[in-house]
Amino acid sequence: MLNAIVCEIRERKNYLAGHKIETLYFGGGTPSVCSPQQMQLMIDVVKEVYGSLDFSEITMEANPEDLIEKYLEELSGTDVNRLSIGIQSFNDRHLKFFNRRHDSGTAYNSVINAKKYGFDNINIDLIYGVPGMSLSEWEQTLDKFIKLDVPHLSAYHLGIEDKTILGKRRQKGLLHPVAEEESMSQYALLEKVASASDYEHYEISNFAKTGMRAVHNSNYWKGLPYIGIGPSAHSFNGVDERRWNISSNNIYLREIKSGNYFEIEKLSDNDRYNEFILTSLRTSDGVDLELLLKKFGKEKYDAFIKIYKKLTLQGLVNEKSGKLYVPSENFLLSNHIISEFFIV
Repeated sequence: MLNAIVCEIRERKNYLAGHKIETLYFGGGTPSVCSPQQMQLMIDVVKEVYGSLDFSEITMEANPEDLIEKYLEELSGTDVNRLSIGIQSFNDRHLKFFNRRHDSGTAYNSVINAKKYGFDNINIDLIYGVPGMSLSEWEQTLDKFIKLDVPHLSAYHLGIEDKTILGKRRQKGLLHPVAEEESMSQYALLEKVASASDYEHYEISNFAKTGMRAVHNSNYWKGLPYIGIGPSAHSFNGVDERRWNISSNNIYLREIKSGNYFEIEKLSDNDRYNEFILTSLRTSDGVDLELLLKKFGKEKYDAFIKIYKKLTLQGLVNEKSGKLYVPSENFLLSNHIISEFFIV
């Protein structure tokens, strides 16, 4: 697989022609199964192909159980400068529910050890909206997060997809999603605890200390171009083309040299508009009204303003300094709010 990824990096060197590569993100799977030496090899190939020598951020997703001291010691000698650790919970019962291999002690110690080996730019993933999770249990998990004093938190409401194990359990009546009131209470506690510890709620699911927003993800929400390498990876040329690689590892490995390992979608003007609205309103920065007019013209701008005025009267959106945004207290309603602006 490593050889195939290196092959794709080289083959696609012109995809982002004219754009400087500023960030790298190793994720969408379990990159920590790679050795630190393999991680550095991929970074070096990117540097060679794109002529990039100074990345503002190189993030690696990792499972807590993989971050043993020997691995962290070796990883500290690479160019990786940010870790995103998939902890999910500091409650052992909830971790068993998620079918995770680590326990709460391993999760906590993975962060302590990462800091020990010089990784200060750390994100932790947590999940709320878990069936059977009490508000006090969620508070205990958040308290442990605060004690670890890391600069970034990604907190997601549990989603139950039909084809997953949880989805099948729900179909059999063995699992029931949490009530909306419970979700709202857990979300409100999340906001309260994060705010009290000076975390900025800058995107629906993301919180950061001052100056510590995720650069890579923020560039995505700004609609900047990006390139994804490997099975299932997505790319965007920054204009009108979205591309994604096939998900099957075997087919990807077989077809990487033939070039038959991806699909392409051309975006219409309405697609581009809807995506601009979606990614902008996910963040606390919101939609830049001047940029909206410049990119999409007066007709779409006027349609946007009409919906904006209606939602303002309902207390769902605010405007400040020429930017329309969803207040953080309404982030749980964001799917409904954002869809109101879409052009079908």
